[in-house]
Amino acid sequence: MSVSPNSEVVVGEGPAKAVFSQKGRFALIAGPCQMESRDHAFMIAGQLVELCRELGLGLVYKSSFDKANRTSLSAERGIGLETAMEVFADIKKEFGVPVLTDIHTEEQCAAVAPTVDVLQIPAFLCRQTDLLVAAAKTGCAINVKKGQFLAPWDMKNVLNKITGSGNPNVMLCERGASFGYNTLVSDMRSLPIMAAMGAPVVFDATHSVQQPGGQGGSTGGQREFVETLARAAVAVGVGGLFIETHQDPDNAPSDGPNMVKITDMRRLLEKLIAFDDIAKSS
Repeated sequence: MSVSPNSEVVVGEGPAKAVFSQKGRFALIAGPCQMESRDHAFMIAGQLVELCRELGLGLVYKSSFDKANRTSLSAERGIGLETAMEVFADIKKEFGVPVLTDIHTEEQCAAVAPTVDVLQIPAFLCRQTDLLVAAAKTGCAINVKKGQFLAPWDMKNVLNKITGSGNPNVMLCERGASFGYNTLVSDMRSLPIMAAMGAPVVFDATHSVQQPGGQGGSTGGQREFVETLARAAVAVGVGGLFIETHQDPDNAPSDGPNMVKITDMRRLLEKLIAFDDIAKSS
């Protein structure tokens, strides 16, 4: 049965819930690109939970159990589904924070849905109908990334596949558009265009500065522009921000060049909150 998208998507319960809405303060999706170990996941999650509690931000902890779209066959992909679900469950129990992970196949949807709160559809897979329908049927909230190859108005069809399968809890995520070789650009017009479809919009500030395949055997990035793009997106108006973070990005197993150092997150978020307050004050 087809439903209309919810303009406000609530993830988690109690004081740790995160609310994604174009009208309220943005919520944050943050964590390391891939899950490296239990200890590492707990370290980053603990710091993010404490920081967001102090700043009054809703948080969804993010990490990928499998990076299936690595540039090189030899690249590290994560700790795997079964082990990662155990870690996610323990993080939720310890911190009370909702969690998000990517899924890549229809079978993975049912496997991760009992544990995670948000299923994320990678940009490369945003038009895979069977995957979208399987994700929708879990009842989980869904964050679907706009393909680098799509115009923002094309996301209407993506959204309709999910809501047409009975799930109204959808967020549309902007992560840049392909612009020549190894380059992405962010068109801020896409944010209000997608918001007009009725679902909250999330801006992915870290993957928007990616340089796909830019280092030959791995992806490059320009993390120095994360703040620039995030400030612009928040000034336009978004329901959420997606920012990957790590204690040592330059030595991270994936997406290091575009991740923000965890010690820089407070300064960045304080600035973004100030922009958000101004943008939504009227």
